[in-house]
Amino acid sequence: MPRHLATVTLLVHDYDEAIRFFTGALRFELVEDTPLGPGKRWVVVAPSRSAGATLLLAKAANDEQQAAVGNQAGGRVFLFLHTQDFAADHAHMKAHGVRFLEEPRHEPHGTVAVFQDLCGNKWDLLQPA
Repeated sequence: MPRHLATVTLLVHDYDEAIRFFTGALRFELVEDTPLGPGKRWVVVAPSRSAGATLLLAKAANDEQQAAVGNQAGGRVFLFLHTQDFAADHAHMKAHGVRFLEEPRHEPHGTVAVFQDLCGNKWDLLQPA
């Protein structure tokens, strides 16, 4: 049986704010939002329910986790969001306040632009060549 990466944890400051960002600005789907007890939830979002990994939105619970929010890759691009329609997704994201750190560029591997999520983590929006 082939293996695949299923879920990646992304530290956030607030569950509801993160859900609004990912489902609105990035057009992800809310896969699950299950209460786990006082102040804790299991919140999973995905670009599509049909393929690829999901994100577990985890509210930072202590000082160490708070310090890592927005810097989970030490300032490097952390996640890569593939698209089949770069222009449409780029325009939608910009219209919903997503901060792009550069203009779109064409590379041998595809069209790409770096953006930040609501916490400051860097992502690539990428339409593969």
